[in-house]
Amino acid sequence: MRDPFLRPPALLVRAAEPLSQSLALKTLPLHVHEILPAFCIYEFINRIVSPYVSARLAPQIYPQLSRKTKINWNVHFVSMVQSCFINTLALWVICVDRERMQMSWKERVWGYTGAGGMVQGFAAGYFAWDLLASSLDIDVHGWGALAHAASALTVSMMGFRPFVNYYGLNFILYELSTPFLNIHWWLDKAGMTGSTLQLVNGIALLTTFGGSRLVWGTYQNYRMYTDIWRAIQNPGELPVPSWLAIVYLASTTALSGLNFYWFGNMVQTVAKRFEKPNRTQGETKTKKQ
Repeated sequence: MRDPFLRPPALLVRAAEPLSQSLALKTLPLHVHEILPAFCIYEFINRIVSPYVSARLAPQIYPQLSRKTKINWNVHFVSMVQSCFINTLALWVICVDRERMQMSWKERVWGYTGAGGMVQGFAAGYFAWDLLASSLDIDVHGWGALAHAASALTVSMMGFRPFVNYYGLNFILYELSTPFLNIHWWLDKAGMTGSTLQLVNGIALLTTFGGSRLVWGTYQNYRMYTDIWRAIQNPGELPVPSWLAIVYLASTTALSGLNFYWFGNMVQTVAKRFEKPNRTQGETKTKKQ
């Protein structure tokens, strides 16, 4: 399936060719017109749109936030826009790209479709922005967020060799849980911690996170490892360089490890929101009064 987006401007294609050739990212020039606008749009949303909209939708909350919390709020705003957009786009391509559906294991490793490249392009633009945002405010986001952004960008860019472009699209569905994560965070800031709405959203968050990142993600990792191993065992005309397999597998494994780590933290965080006061603590407080 061809890229349904606009054709790349010749000027951008020529500008991207040196980088494409030096990094062996053959299809990068075909999607640079999706990467760069995505990066710029997300930065515009972060700097302009989120502060403007948030100050009007939450006038009693957003202006009173500390610098660090405002930075976090704006990042969640960008994340919400991006996750809704990229999930819709990825699911659409997965459902309608017949060429992709019929791929053999060789094509899943080395194959490419324009539509899949389009999704990778928009995702790479976001992860490039996320890497920059995490680097500039490491004290706010932490090293885990930086590692996640770096790994996700690496996986996205590898798809332009093309290399396991098929699985890159599947891994984008990790973002299915992101809208609920953002809502959970905003409910805390809105003073709705422990509310019924947060309970319902928390259940949706844990369900989608566990389903998309742990179950679906682990299954896709297994399939990808199997296909890459087949390619290594049957090099033919397209051998898999050892360094490429190691870098890609290390990145996806790091993402999976972070997902399991975050899921454990998430369960504890959600559970704490709805813990009932300890009976003995309540009696102690009563005695003191």
